[in-house]
Amino acid sequence: MLETIKRWMGSAENKGELTLEELTREVRKNSIPRHVGFIMDGNGRWAKKRGLPRTAGHLAGMKRVREIIRSADEIGIEAITLYSFSTENWKRPKEEVEYLMKLPIEFLKSDLQELIDRNVRVQMLGAKEETPTSTYQALVEFEEKTKENTGLILNFAINYGSRDEILQAIREIIDEVQNGNIDKEQIDEQVVNQHLLTRGLPDPDLIIRTSGEMRISNFLLWQIAYSELWFTEALWPDFGKEAFYQAIYDFQNRSRRYGAV
Repeated sequence: MLETIKRWMGSAENKGELTLEELTREVRKNSIPRHVGFIMDGNGRWAKKRGLPRTAGHLAGMKRVREIIRSADEIGIEAITLYSFSTENWKRPKEEVEYLMKLPIEFLKSDLQELIDRNVRVQMLGAKEETPTSTYQALVEFEEKTKENTGLILNFAINYGSRDEILQAIREIIDEVQNGNIDKEQIDEQVVNQHLLTRGLPDPDLIIRTSGEMRISNFLLWQIAYSELWFTEALWPDFGKEAFYQAIYDFQNRSRRYGAV
């Protein structure tokens, strides 16, 4: 069990052995994960350690998002999904929630042109109808202005909860059966996949969670059945390109057997 935990924690003993330049070279030699999911945790704690308001941590976290997008694009990852705001996050203080809902608007103003230039396509995963109008409009503009792009797919999971996603998929499949479009015997994994918010995307190869927490927190529960998990003590605003490539390097050195020997 101890060895398993150490492996999940990102092979900490290897850190520092390779420079960023060496890491970049190494990860390019091997199979790059097609889809990486990020549970971006620790913004509030990062700010508290510095005597700053929690909102300052979220602003620092948004800057880190920018670096991770560039880093993923540079090595040819097909898709990344950023767990930006969960359905449970509405329980946070009103001021913090309002600030978090404004971040996509600010990101649109500052980064849209770079994303277009990088050929990045933006998508939103989550309950759109329950998202504040201004936030929703910003995300729709992101999607509309990048819809023709054919490079990295950038998924913002906002107002997202995996159990809600699965329940909605079940309801849609029931409607399909009741309307005579499919027989219940035809329901298989492919049918379920077609009714999830991630339809058309490969399942995540790698899930990264920052801040030392070792749980999934209602994130892509169906899709991560065979994902590799990588946990780090680093708080999200401290998680940069080098740590990201270290996670990929560790992923590349694992054996993925999918239940086989």
